[in-house]
Amino acid sequence: MIFFTADQHFGHANIIRHCHRPYRDVEEMNRDLIARWNSRVAGADTVYILGDLFFRCREPEPILRQLKGQKVLIEGNHDSSWLGLVEAERYFRRILPYLEVSDGHRGLVLCHYPLLTYRHESRACMIHGHLHNNTQADFWPLLAARERVLNACAEVNGYQPVPFDELVENNRRFKAAHSAAAP
Repeated sequence: MIFFTADQHFGHANIIRHCHRPYRDVEEMNRDLIARWNSRVAGADTVYILGDLFFRCREPEPILRQLKGQKVLIEGNHDSSWLGLVEAERYFRRILPYLEVSDGHRGLVLCHYPLLTYRHESRACMIHGHLHNNTQADFWPLLAARERVLNACAEVNGYQPVPFDELVENNRRFKAAHSAAAP
């Protein structure tokens, strides 16, 4: 099975307040994110991580050892801060800044940052991270209007990796709930 996720920010205490995450502290957040990940992902599953797996985490390796699945990291703006602390090839099949791939049913464009235009945009889906649950940016109405642009961030997807169909439904609900944020 193929899963998508982004912006776990393991180790980042301030993300709890910044994104209104339902955790008391970073230890509780880390434990819950690991448990949710492993409750869905099996060892042979592929997990596309759309960036920012860790931020301000002094020891990423104990967490990496616990996360199931064959991981592909699409680098985010915070990933350079921790990738040098681990032997990344032990934990990731690939690490890339951008990837165009097919899941066997459709073309997928994977990038940490949301793209408003991309190759085959009339039939491919653009899956991104970076925004978390922010709908206040001036570009939000443009993203909200594009059903093929999908946010894989933890906040939008129940703090867990999700398969494509669930990603689509979570984004549909999130965009519908925040349509008032669009002018």
